[in-house]
Amino acid sequence: MLDTFRRASAERVTAVIPYFGYARSDKKDRPRVPIAAKLTANLITSAGAQRILTVDLHASQIQGFFDIPVDHLYAAPIIVNYFQENPVENMIAVAPDTGGAERARAYAKRLNTGLAIVDKRREKANIAEVMNVVGDVSGKNCLIIDDMCDTAGTLCKVAEALHGKGANEVYACFTHGVLSGNAIENLRNSYLKKVIVTNTIPLCEKAQPLKDEGRIEVLSVAKLLASAIKSIHDETSVSSLFI
Repeated sequence: MLDTFRRASAERVTAVIPYFGYARSDKKDRPRVPIAAKLTANLITSAGAQRILTVDLHASQIQGFFDIPVDHLYAAPIIVNYFQENPVENMIAVAPDTGGAERARAYAKRLNTGLAIVDKRREKANIAEVMNVVGDVSGKNCLIIDDMCDTAGTLCKVAEALHGKGANEVYACFTHGVLSGNAIENLRNSYLKKVIVTNTIPLCEKAQPLKDEGRIEVLSVAKLLASAIKSIHDETSVSSLFI
């Protein structure tokens, strides 16, 4: 499509990519592996994109993989607004790993809650082992905050660890619902009471029963993206959306 628009003499082409694929392949952390996020950035740019609009990159530095402007939006305002309108008493924000501490801290500040961090060690791809919970979660309602959920293995093990530390109810929120493999079964059999996800990725059909039961709720990023697209088209500032 990018190549088609470019060859049709489009004045400007902006690629709106709510979920940027290969975002987790952003570094060479072991021998003989690709940095697929950089490769994808090159492919999109070479195809003709002149600007990128995306939501919640796995790592913010991926913006630097592009040699064109990148508008990196955050779903946090949408999710925070949901919990402000549907408050959970005695809630504490939980980062599922040390890398997500900054994201969880931002949520905790805006929701005026405490913060806990889970020390996680990943032995193999898509397999996580929870080691320790840093912070007091006993008797509290926990909100696990992450950018995406793939197989839900990490999410469910974190929920199990929090339950083992005396947490009352466990909720989770994430932007991108990849939900691959046995993710739905993992969520169904987990200690999670409710999962909040956005529609940057369409919810898979397997997840529909959980949605009908109220265990999964989908929030829309349409208004956020629409505001950004209008600002880009009108050539006005997009900065007000970077919160």
